[in-house]
Amino acid sequence: MHLDWTALGEVAAVSTGVTVAVVVVFALGVLGLARVEAAREGAADTGAPGGALGITQAGLCFLACAAVVAYGIYLIVPQFH
Repeated sequence: MHLDWTALGEVAAVSTGVTVAVVVVFALGVLGLARVEAAREGAADTGAPGGALGITQAGLCFLACAAVVAYGIYLIVPQFH
């Protein structure tokens, strides 16, 4: 039995990289939601900006995460090909 260690290393590296990227993008989406909440709480006190920007940021980040998950499911399930 022959094991292609280079291919295994590439798969491990890409998997780790994509996992870290999805976690970072999801965290940025949560940050966007936190901006919305801060804008709601501090609108009268400090005039904190970021309500519309936070919603847009959160929506785009969560949409990107959902797209990565959908693409992964597409790659795994053979009936989708």
